[in-house]
Amino acid sequence: MVHVLGSRILLHPTDPDRSRAFYGEALGLAVYREFGGPERGTVYFLGGGFLEVSGRGEEPPSSAVQIWLQVDDAEAAHEELRAKGVTVLRPPKREPWGLVEMWIEDPDGVRIAVVEVPDDHPLRYRP
Repeated sequence: MVHVLGSRILLHPTDPDRSRAFYGEALGLAVYREFGGPERGTVYFLGGGFLEVSGRGEEPPSSAVQIWLQVDDAEAAHEELRAKGVTVLRPPKREPWGLVEMWIEDPDGVRIAVVEVPDDHPLRYRP
């Protein structure tokens, strides 16, 4: 078994400055660390993980790449993100499985699920 000590999602956006503005300013993710020179990288906190935006991709990431972010209040996140001009693909909606999900996308089209776990959801149950 591999003993994983840490993890992060790596994105190589087509326009790194535009993506840093999206993740750092529009989403308001806190910076964990920055590194490098002109093609610098920025690593953001993602709750229990990290998102690294570094390098430059010739093409946007595959549509198979998606990010899942849990928030306390999906409706409040929706209002805040809309006010900042973030592309909202679908506003918050309670799904049949009980989670409240909203879908947004980053400047390269990476789909991001913004999810609220309601108080009555089984994920909150701790025996």
